[in-house]
Amino acid sequence: MWKKRIIALILLLAGVGLGFGVYASEKPGTKFMANFPFRFGLDIEGGTQLTYQADTKAVAAKDVPETMAALRDVIERRINALGVSEPNVQTESTHSADGEAVQRLIIEFPGLTDVRAATEQIGQTPLLQFKTERPDGPDKDAIKKDRDAVKAVYEKQGVTDEEKKAALLAHPRALEDPDFVETKLTGAQLKKAEVVINSQTNEPTISLAFNDEGKQLFGEITKANVEKRVAIYLDGQAISTPVVREAITDGNAVISGNFTLQEARDLKGRLNSGAIPVPITLVSTQTIGATLGQNALKAGVHAGLIGILLVAFFLIVWYRVPGIVASLAMGIYVVLMLIVFKLIPVTLTAAGIAGFLLSVGMAVDANILIFERMKEEMKKGKELGDAMHDGFTRAWTSIRDSNISSLISASILFWFGTSVVKGFALTLGLGVLVSLFTAITISRSFLYALGASGKSKLVRFFFGGGFTN
Repeated sequence: MWKKRIIALILLLAGVGLGFGVYASEKPGTKFMANFPFRFGLDIEGGTQLTYQADTKAVAAKDVPETMAALRDVIERRINALGVSEPNVQTESTHSADGEAVQRLIIEFPGLTDVRAATEQIGQTPLLQFKTERPDGPDKDAIKKDRDAVKAVYEKQGVTDEEKKAALLAHPRALEDPDFVETKLTGAQLKKAEVVINSQTNEPTISLAFNDEGKQLFGEITKANVEKRVAIYLDGQAISTPVVREAITDGNAVISGNFTLQEARDLKGRLNSGAIPVPITLVSTQTIGATLGQNALKAGVHAGLIGILLVAFFLIVWYRVPGIVASLAMGIYVVLMLIVFKLIPVTLTAAGIAGFLLSVGMAVDANILIFERMKEEMKKGKELGDAMHDGFTRAWTSIRDSNISSLISASILFWFGTSVVKGFALTLGLGVLVSLFTAITISRSFLYALGASGKSKLVRFFFGGGFTN
């Protein structure tokens, strides 16, 4: 019995400690869990949502998902270059009124105000470049000198934007790459990139095929750079720096670099996205003010607290001691869910918070099934200990089936739903999984730790069902 009580006490103290940790992590200026803040969606934090429609008519149907994934990858890099905090970029496949498949790219900018700059940056065609090694000498030294000078200014404390701009104007070569020089070969001359498995090493490689102009340029580049690196840049970032082993004049090249199959596929998608850009058209813009979002968050939190307190009040009044146990388990459930939201992390939207609150009710529903079963067993004349055991055992099948059906529904909503529906489905699904743990494990541990037994009226009153007992 003492072992059960110690376990229950450890669970209770752990729940209180975790709850205090979540509370402390949200205080301004705290360093505790500073790397795991709550992430809020556009409807709460405020910002702008852009919806683009992709023209995939020139892309084979089987290649559309991969092309859209590559497009999303390119756009994410462009947005990160703007300095936007935690941008959310996702693709969506829908159908028009006439039943035609429509591919969309949805981009959310939390806190962004300069929408025009973002749309201009996003609308550019992905840029694929081939660069050769820059030889050592005065030119390379001059670039490094300018870069070091600008870096020194940027690293100063309290430096202003005007000072940064002045440093760049005074050292214009700071933006150049000291290691590589641009060539005339770009993605415009690349016909296609494919993943090819090396028959000897069984390792995935990337096969490149150029058009006639690219064939000539690539031949000249490789001939002049044998045993040197030729860097491949996409949107200003190096994605591969293979070493040229011999001159290649047939317009075909192979990139090898100990890739995994997934890495090779990702690289292929990036290369093709640079060589064959998918045109995108801005179809809608939505801006949400930060004040409106914060008001929605406060209203959601207040509604959640009131709902949880009302549920706890009902449980305690109707089920007495088991109700107190269920309320404690519900509190631990809320704490665990908040920690999950921080660690995964889950982007909390208004719909996601609604899914979380709904899962609280479902967590309580499992306890109600258990307590009602306990009440039935006690009516049969069983002692409290046996009624507890049978209540948990016999209610498990109903709890299992209802939660499985909820998980199936959440999975379907997440798989086929839009971004708003996905947020709701994710928090609901996570809530169902965590509620199974709290309802079966924590509630059971707390009840068994009480050690009550017997069939007296007092025991029946404190551990029985409704007022009819």
